[in-house]
Amino acid sequence: MAAGSDVAVSSLSCANCSKPANLQCPKCMELKLPREGSAFCTQECFKASWSSHKSVHLKPKPSSLGTGMTGEQISDSLNEGWLYCLKKGQARTPKLPYYDWTGTLRPYPISSKRIVPANIDKPDWADDGIPKVEPNSDLQQCYQIERMRETCRIGREVLDAAARVICPGVTTDEIDKVVHEATIAAGGYPSPLNYHFFPKSCCTSVNEVICHGIPDARKLEDGDIVNVDVTVYYKGVHGDLNETYFVGNVDEESRRLVQCTYECLEKAISIVKPGVRFREIGEVINRHASMSGLSVVKSICGHGIGELFHCAPNIPHYGIGVMKAGQTFTIEPMINAGVWRDRMWPDGWTAVTADGKRSAQFEHTLLVTETGVEVLTARLPASPDVFAWLHS
Repeated sequence: MAAGSDVAVSSLSCANCSKPANLQCPKCMELKLPREGSAFCTQECFKASWSSHKSVHLKPKPSSLGTGMTGEQISDSLNEGWLYCLKKGQARTPKLPYYDWTGTLRPYPISSKRIVPANIDKPDWADDGIPKVEPNSDLQQCYQIERMRETCRIGREVLDAAARVICPGVTTDEIDKVVHEATIAAGGYPSPLNYHFFPKSCCTSVNEVICHGIPDARKLEDGDIVNVDVTVYYKGVHGDLNETYFVGNVDEESRRLVQCTYECLEKAISIVKPGVRFREIGEVINRHASMSGLSVVKSICGHGIGELFHCAPNIPHYGIGVMKAGQTFTIEPMINAGVWRDRMWPDGWTAVTADGKRSAQFEHTLLVTETGVEVLTARLPASPDVFAWLHS
């Protein structure tokens, strides 16, 4: 699951200590709140301010007010206009006039929130939808790395289970059910579920959807492409990965797009090692995509991951910073067939291409080692054989 891109806040002061700030609260970015008061100089200052700072996220907005409709009325109005999730996660209400669509996709009904058994260890947002800053583990780093390896392997197995059911006629909601049940069966929690009130257990992004598509009742059609983004929370850490799959008979242009996106990720991974600047990842990805006549989404990027779902550094990282052994983060290039610009659906999650052309994405969680990189979410011998170019 992707994070928001870096925002230039160097001219602002840290809300905690008043030093020059170069980080911004990701929730404030999502809600488009003023930069003043949401900038921080370090992760430590952000953590220290969280208990008081988080209150700014809960201020009601006119656009978030309910309409007084009953659940039955809401259900009956599903096809009358755009439906979006209220920030409190309690209802879905129509918002008119109808959205000015560029692409071909439309929203479909979304099923009820899936249940997680009480015995499953849950992240702090599972109940109220609000992530808090989790404390750093007091365990040794080597033990955290072992937990990451185990969690990422579960994530890979869950994604592979989803890949096996993808075919024309399957709904993205059915894919979400497979992801949810496979994660629970492994003893994990699907990290996206209720994260900032996200209503499902994975993201499914079809055709022109760049990322964070919400699984719904739309059936996949022959010729579609669909990205499935899985994150598993297990033993206190998160493992994040995604792949873009072909649905039935896909046109050659879409096949080239998906293969190029896969290659962008592989080329970026190949340069990861201690001492490499984070910004070089973006340079490698942009170079390969541009040579193929494709564009790179700039407003969404990879992220640090571990005990926190999303944390520094953002990837690509257009500031100062080099890789160090022991760091874990994701690389997740999003490549568009047309322009790089994106638009947000009114649900506040679904990012789509501005021109309605298709987009593809691949993601791995990585560990920087003393000599290079370990792909924690690497494909397994039993992973579905769905990409013909892997045999080349």
